[in-house]
Amino acid sequence: MDNLKLKAFIPLLYLVWSDDLLNQKEVATLHDFIVFQNWLTAEEKKLLLAKVAVSAPPAREVVADWKRQVETILQENISVKSIFDISILLAENDKIINDLRPAFVKLENDLGISGEEAITDFKTVAKTFTSDCETNHGFEIEKLTQILDGKQAAIIKKVKSIISRPEFAYETSTDTAVYREKVYVWCKILAAENLGNMGYPKQYGGGENIADYFAVMETLSYHDLSLVIKFGVQFGLWGMSIQSLGTEKHYSKYLKDIGSLKLPGCFAMTETNHGSNVKGLETTATYNHHKQTFTIHTPHEKAQKEYIGNAAVHGQMATVFAKLIISETDYGVNAFIVPLRDANSTILEGITIGDCGLKMGLNGVDNGTIRFDNVIIPKENMLDRFASINEKGEFESPIPSDNRRFFTMLGTLVGGRIGIPRSALAAAKSGLTIAIKYSDKRRQFGPEGGSEVPILNYRIHQRRLLPLLAKTYAIHFALHYVTNRFINKSESEMPEIEGLAAGMKAYSTWSTTAILQECREACGGKGYLSENRIDALKNDTEIYTTFEGDNTVLMQLVAKSRLSEFRKSFGEMDAMRIINYVYENAKTSISEKNPIATRKTDETHLLDEDYHLNAFQYREKRILASAAKRLKKLIDSGLEPYDAFNVVQHQMIDVAQAYLERIVLEQFQEAIQATEDPKSKEILVKLCQLYALSQIEKNKGWYLEDGYMEAVKTKAIRKMVNQLCWEIRPDAVSLVKAFDIPDSCLAAPIAF
Repeated sequence: MDNLKLKAFIPLLYLVWSDDLLNQKEVATLHDFIVFQNWLTAEEKKLLLAKVAVSAPPAREVVADWKRQVETILQENISVKSIFDISILLAENDKIINDLRPAFVKLENDLGISGEEAITDFKTVAKTFTSDCETNHGFEIEKLTQILDGKQAAIIKKVKSIISRPEFAYETSTDTAVYREKVYVWCKILAAENLGNMGYPKQYGGGENIADYFAVMETLSYHDLSLVIKFGVQFGLWGMSIQSLGTEKHYSKYLKDIGSLKLPGCFAMTETNHGSNVKGLETTATYNHHKQTFTIHTPHEKAQKEYIGNAAVHGQMATVFAKLIISETDYGVNAFIVPLRDANSTILEGITIGDCGLKMGLNGVDNGTIRFDNVIIPKENMLDRFASINEKGEFESPIPSDNRRFFTMLGTLVGGRIGIPRSALAAAKSGLTIAIKYSDKRRQFGPEGGSEVPILNYRIHQRRLLPLLAKTYAIHFALHYVTNRFINKSESEMPEIEGLAAGMKAYSTWSTTAILQECREACGGKGYLSENRIDALKNDTEIYTTFEGDNTVLMQLVAKSRLSEFRKSFGEMDAMRIINYVYENAKTSISEKNPIATRKTDETHLLDEDYHLNAFQYREKRILASAAKRLKKLIDSGLEPYDAFNVVQHQMIDVAQAYLERIVLEQFQEAIQATEDPKSKEILVKLCQLYALSQIEKNKGWYLEDGYMEAVKTKAIRKMVNQLCWEIRPDAVSLVKAFDIPDSCLAAPIAF
């Protein structure tokens, strides 16, 4: 093949032989091409035909030499774009070959060879934008951490220091009893550090800082979630029920010992037959005025208290929710302090305690069942902030309405619906940190001739993880907003705050469940290994979606509160008020639904924060109006409100979802406005844009059905989500490092 003209065939010969299989079609195509080239001599044709003979394939050394010659040309001529360009250079710009470009290009097509794609086969080290993408630091990680921690930075730092100590090394025993005791010991250490009593008044040994208490709960969640729940049951549910529902006599008697863990206790609300429907609880507290006592009783097996944390092993007392019976009159559910064990952990007479046993997760928490067989407690053990019994033995309450009193009582316990979603958020942060750090180092595949590429460089992997990272940042700021609203609440705001807390509990915990599943899959087999902790995070947070209120039930409560815009009661909801609302809503949306707006796809528009918020607000209002109109129609047709709600339950979830998505986006945008560091602000803006557009993309079916967008716009949004993922990818590792999770807590080998 020293003949310059024949060298023009080298790239084609290499490509058809490089897979060691020259098929009949390729043989026939090359044979016909060579035979019909009149510029070739008979001897040259004979030589070329011998090179495509299936019965006598070229030696491996010959094929390797062909490749070497082509690679040399490419190294010396980086501007080469096609196979024929290589042929010309190998033939040293022979005029005959130069004039044959159309014939050679046709031959490439007939052989099914893609020129630009085939060139990468020749490159010794392929360079592509996918393989070139690398992790860098576009902002100062410490500054973003400060923004995330906010005013609670000091307590967060303290908790991280404590849980990084050697005594907090993870318990690896599969013996539930061993695990429970280790968690109990951890709780004692935290109590000794004055973390358990953080939310109690100072006069009872507390820190009187509920914001710090929630920060403690979230930060502990980077460690062990059984510890978090045990901590929350003891110092949150048990202690806060005394503080919220009791009065001075209860505070002085119990709070200091609860905060120091001298008095471990339980929060006994849920029964086997009744969980979400607290009004339906069947445990009774019958008052005896002559003896000044209550008799706490479980009327049948299905009325036993179930799934009660701290009950199976450690609890000495419990706040028990029971129906108050006075002279055979039922005064509804109230709360009572009931002893369970003595100081030596001996179960008291009339108390029967069972062990819930091995669970899907959280096996460091001693969940149990409790039954009461006519257990006598003194009158003073009634938590009497909202209801009491006077000296005449009569029921009294500063709140005359039974319904209002009941919901006021439950409203004081809304803190649990703030602690749980913040704990879930921390678990999501842990999972994303493990998955993103691993995918930055884990290499798979790559361009021909080049190195394998980090899997985080692949668009589909970015699509799997980065919108979830953006959503996690968004939820972070939204939960801080809910926390601040709760801490600074006024009485008139409580119904709204209760609905908001219930909704964010559902939104955050559902998000965590989905995120951890995606993180597990994104880590492949490594994510399935227990040493990498995603299994524990998944299993432990699984219950988060149903305790402190089943998420689906909570979302319906949120939807009902949103419908208050339309009526005082469904029976009074007149058509004119609905028409006025829809009209007002339509005035703000007409401009958004004109043909130009529904098809607008320029980058400035798609990334505009006002456009994002308007789209979320529009969807929220339309879904709310639609649900209200449907309910009105059903009720006017003669259906009972209860039945009408049952018919539209699926719409109720949509109402709540749209409301919460708007709140989350709004708070993310406000947090960005308050951010002073320009580099941190820049990356947060990109995350916010990704959250907004990925949610719009998720709901594109609704937007298309409603006519708010046309297909050309939803397609443009999909492309923009891809682009944002690509732009955020270099900062992805820095973004999870900003969570500042201690290495000892992260613990997953694949994260390091």
